[in-house]
Amino acid sequence: MTNESVTPRPPSANEGIKAASHFLRGTLVRDVADPTTGAISEDNNQLAKFHGLYLQDDRDQRIALKRAGQEKAFAFMLRVRLPGGRCTPRQWLVLDRLADQVASPSLRLTTRQTFQFHGVLKASLRPLIQGMHTVLLDSIAACGDVNRNVMAPPNPERSPVLQQVYDQARAWSDYALPKSRAYHEIWLGDELVAGGEPESEPMYGATYLPRKFKTGFALPPSNDVDIFSQDLGFIAIVEDGRLAGYNVTVGGGLSMSHGNEKTYPRLADLLGFIPPSDVIAVAEAVLTTQRDFGDRTDRKHARLKYTIADRGLTWFRGEVERRSGVRLSGVRRFEFTTIEDPHGWQLCADGTWFYGLHLLSGRIKDAPGWPMKTALREIAEIHEGDFRLTPSQNLSLSGVSDANKARIEGVLARHGLAGENRQTGLRLNALSCVALPTCGLALAESERVLPELLAKFETLLEAAGLRDDAISLRITGCPNGCARPYLGEIGLVGRAPNKYALYLGADYNGLRLGRLHVPSVSLDEAVALLTPVIRRYAVERWAGERFGDFCLRTVLTEKPAAVPATPPTPVAT
Repeated sequence: MTNESVTPRPPSANEGIKAASHFLRGTLVRDVADPTTGAISEDNNQLAKFHGLYLQDDRDQRIALKRAGQEKAFAFMLRVRLPGGRCTPRQWLVLDRLADQVASPSLRLTTRQTFQFHGVLKASLRPLIQGMHTVLLDSIAACGDVNRNVMAPPNPERSPVLQQVYDQARAWSDYALPKSRAYHEIWLGDELVAGGEPESEPMYGATYLPRKFKTGFALPPSNDVDIFSQDLGFIAIVEDGRLAGYNVTVGGGLSMSHGNEKTYPRLADLLGFIPPSDVIAVAEAVLTTQRDFGDRTDRKHARLKYTIADRGLTWFRGEVERRSGVRLSGVRRFEFTTIEDPHGWQLCADGTWFYGLHLLSGRIKDAPGWPMKTALREIAEIHEGDFRLTPSQNLSLSGVSDANKARIEGVLARHGLAGENRQTGLRLNALSCVALPTCGLALAESERVLPELLAKFETLLEAAGLRDDAISLRITGCPNGCARPYLGEIGLVGRAPNKYALYLGADYNGLRLGRLHVPSVSLDEAVALLTPVIRRYAVERWAGERFGDFCLRTVLTEKPAAVPATPPTPVAT
C-alpha cells in the first residue's frame, strides 16, 4: 500500500470556509455594506448560498463592460424557501411587488416548487429579504450544503392523504432548518444577545453537510416530484384509504460533469418501509449519516449518491436503523403512471376547485398578448385559497369556492388567458433551467431557446398525429441537471454554445435514466436526428408504448426487446 493511499486527503476549500464562518456569518455584513463593488468575496459567496443567495452577473454584458474597463454587471439571484410550493395570496402580492421594486420584474417558478428572483442588486438584498419577512417568507437554506426546499405533491385539498403528506413534508422542512441566527442578524437586524447559550448546530455541526441535500415526498400514481432524483424520498403508501406509511428512497442525484466519468446521474435506491410516525427520525438519520460519511475532500464526489455507491446500501440501511432506532420493513407495492400536472378546473375532495395553469419554464411576466403577471396579481386580490407551485414549473390556483370560480374565470378571460391550457402533450411535459444570461454555470442556452425548440418539434408531432401524446422534453444549460434532463424522454444537456449532449430512452414516469445517444449536437441537428425517430414512433410503437420505451427498444439498440406488447410500469414488490 502506498503512502498516498493511507494519507488522508485535505478537506476541500469550502470546508474551511464553513468552519471559519462563525455559523454562516463570515464577513457578509462588511461585504454587503461595501459600495465600491456590486460583488462580494468568493468566501462570502459560498456562505451566501446558505442564505438563499447566488452572486451572478449578466453574461450578455460581459464583453462590452470588459472593453469599457468596468466591472461585471453583478446582481444576485434569491431563492425563496417554500416547502411543498404553498403560497398565500397575500404572500403572492408581496412577492409580485418586490419583483417590480428591487429585482427583475418577472417571477420565476423553479423545478423545486419555489420562486427565484433575478437581477437583485446588492443594495436591494435587505429590502427584498425584509419585505419577504413581512409575510413570513424567507430564503434560509434554499441553497447551500443543507436540506433544501422540500418537495411535495401540490393541491392537498384533493384528498386527506395528500394533506397528511404535505403536512409531513412541511414538518421535515422546519425540523431540518439550520439553527444559526446568522440570517436574522445579517438581513433582519436581529441583535446577537450577549451571555446567552453558545450557538450550535445540533444536527448539522459547524461545517454542515458535504454538499446539498434534496428531499421529496410523492403520492402514487403521480411521480410529479421525480422522487428517484432526490437524495431522500418518501413514497406514500395508501392502504384501505389511509396513509399506511412510506417507502423510503435514498441516493438519488442528477448532477454530473462532462468528461469526468467519476461523476454521473444516479437514481435513488429503495431502502425500506416506515410508518408515518417515523419520518423525522429516519430523515434525520439519513442526513446525519451523510454528514458523517460523505466526502468532504472532493465536492464533485460529495453527494449522498456517492456515499451509498461507495459503501453499499446494506451498510447504509444498518447505519440509518442504528441512528434512528427504527427497523425498516420490506418495501410495499406501488406504481407510478404519470408525471404531468393536471390542468384546467379540477374538483377536490373538500368541495373546492383548483385551476391548473401551464407556465412555460415557470416564467411569470407580462408579454404582448400574454399579461400573465398582471392577471395573477388581479387573481391574488380576490383569491380566497392558495397558490400552489408544482414540480413542473406550473401553477395551481387552489381552494377556489363555487362562488369565486366565475370571478377567476373572468380575470383569465379578460386578459386573453382563458383556455390557454390547450397545449401539446410535449409542451405540457417540457422543463428548462434559467441558464444564460444569469447562471454562471451555463454552457449553453436553455429557457430562451425552449419556445423555438418546442415549435419545431410540435410541427413534427402534429404531422405525425402525435399532438396530444405526453412526451417529456427537458433542456439544461449545463450538466448539473436543474431541470432533471436525464429523466426526460428527450434530454438536452448544454456542453458549449449551441452544443448539447442528447439523451434518449428515459422512462416517462421517472423510473429509468436516459442514455447518452449523441455527445454533441446543435438544437437543429437534434431536431433533424429525431425527425425519423418521431415518424417511426407514430407507426411502429406498440400499444401503450411511451416514446422513451420506444427509443430504448429501437434507436438505442435496434434489437427488439423481449417485453410484453404493452410494457408495464415497473413496481416494487
